[in-house]
Amino acid sequence: MHPSTVATWQDSAFFGAVPSLDGVRFRVWASSAIPVQLRIHDGAAAGIHPLADTGDGVFETWIKDAAPGDRYGYILDGGTPLPDPASRFQPDGVHGPSQIVDPAAFAWSDERWRPAPALDLVIYELHVGTFSPEGTFAGVEGRLPYLRDLGVTTIEIMPVADFAGARNWGYDGVALFAPSRAYGTPDDLRRLVNSAHAHGLSVMLDVVYNHLGPEGAYLPQFSRAYLTGKYQTPWGEAVNLASPLVRRFILDNAVHWLREYHIDGLRLDATHALIDDNPKQIVQELAEVTEATVSRAAIVHAEDHRNLATMIEDASSGGWGLDGVWADDFHHVVRRLTAGDAHSYYLDFAGTAPELATIMRDGWLYSGRYSAHMNHMRGTDPARVPMHRFVVCVQNHDQIGNRALGERLHHSITPEMWRAATVLLLTAPMTPLLFMGQEWAASTPFQYFTDLEPGLGSLVTAGRRREFAAFPEFSDPAAREQVPDPQAESTFRRSQLRWDEHSRGEHLHSLALYRALLALRRREPALSGSSETRGSAHAPDDETIVVRRSEGGATFWIVCRFMSAGVVDLTAAANAMGHEAGDLRLILDTEHAEFAASPARLDVTLARADASVRFARPGAVILHEQ
Repeated sequence: MHPSTVATWQDSAFFGAVPSLDGVRFRVWASSAIPVQLRIHDGAAAGIHPLADTGDGVFETWIKDAAPGDRYGYILDGGTPLPDPASRFQPDGVHGPSQIVDPAAFAWSDERWRPAPALDLVIYELHVGTFSPEGTFAGVEGRLPYLRDLGVTTIEIMPVADFAGARNWGYDGVALFAPSRAYGTPDDLRRLVNSAHAHGLSVMLDVVYNHLGPEGAYLPQFSRAYLTGKYQTPWGEAVNLASPLVRRFILDNAVHWLREYHIDGLRLDATHALIDDNPKQIVQELAEVTEATVSRAAIVHAEDHRNLATMIEDASSGGWGLDGVWADDFHHVVRRLTAGDAHSYYLDFAGTAPELATIMRDGWLYSGRYSAHMNHMRGTDPARVPMHRFVVCVQNHDQIGNRALGERLHHSITPEMWRAATVLLLTAPMTPLLFMGQEWAASTPFQYFTDLEPGLGSLVTAGRRREFAAFPEFSDPAAREQVPDPQAESTFRRSQLRWDEHSRGEHLHSLALYRALLALRRREPALSGSSETRGSAHAPDDETIVVRRSEGGATFWIVCRFMSAGVVDLTAAANAMGHEAGDLRLILDTEHAEFAASPARLDVTLARADASVRFARPGAVILHEQ
């Protein structure tokens, strides 16, 4: 029993309690325990039942009278019942009994659903608990018309695998198959996905396979082989990818979300921490398995700081075959350029427009050069990678929430700088990702929050404040006390979006710009994601970038100036890029009254031989070449 390749793949529901017409099949991997018993707490099958050892530490049984809704647990070596590591629902939390769930009972209505093509992808990352006032799957469902009208194509939900307590980012998940009861029931998640499809939106789910949360992680009690001391990660012992059953557990989980919840794609968290000595990497295998076992195309993106082009190169040419990777060099240069951040990993970036131009041409900056922050060489040449496979942002949950106070980029820069960064992001040949609320320049931060048991919680609070001691502004212990307590409910509440603000003031102007840019990106193929392996961009100085986008006979020029007033000679920039700007028409400028509360003067000269843009302050324009 070593089902770790596509060729030997069996049914997707290998682990867990699986209902059928003949009862319920229970199967658990418990290589560290003999005997293993099943305790059903209620219903016609209530009582203790033995499980048969089928080999490789896998135990199973069929219970004819068990039914969906029954609660159960496993008894290891005569101890107290523990929740199923592959539980489909934990109604009383991660320490309580598991519940049998029948995924076939939900009435889907998305048979004709087809997600947007890869080139049209615009991702909206959200956290269920803080996105809506309700903080539930139903709360997200109620905002789907807004998201559709905004113009995004895909919502990417931060991890929902159940975690300890009532509040968490989701990266402390321990019941990896069970949607968190803090957000609703499994059918509430199915209803959200079904409704999203009805609104023309695809759904990606963030999944975490590189570690388990610090509280409620019973899986290692069932099988100590789930982790290995051979390697260490930031969270402790690494997941043991040398074990075929660990690999099967991960692959089963991925297929579970795609099949049982109709999820359209997965974002794999911190894949650089999945330390794999196998010739075929687990993320490569995951991409193969999802393609082979799911009837529709599934998107697989990875968060990975290594800048490995092979991850997103086609499998047919020797790559791993993933559909995209988070390419954070874009964010880091924009942040350093506009906000001036110069600590930690920002030390690796000068924060200049020429760096941005390189990224707009290649996809990332580090393509095989020394990183002072990491103290080793970083990156590989992405020359064979289509530009749309780089996922870029100016905000995401990490880049906001891992800051001490959880402040967003637009909290640290002027509105005009924010508009320039927005135009560059939403006209990029890469796939843009937005973080909830950035479209209206939300006033709320996104801070790090947990709800662990008090002993662990106090360690998290102390550790969170200690990690900022190396930052000059928090070198004083008294200053570190200002870092919000992750365990405090107020930290979570501060992070909830305020839906009453997006229709007024600067928020309204920012939202109008996002809607206009997303409509333009949707309408003009030349401004959507690119299948080309190289972009066209030039930086005439350290704070200005000129980007040329062309597709199907349509050509657009995007000019972004980030820091001050100045004149951009577009004719010279075009020549430097090996092109000649033809007759131009102004399509969008960030000083339009719809986008700026107090517009500044912006002069655009459109003459073929003398095209230029005079900025009175930072801003951006989009020009259409006739």
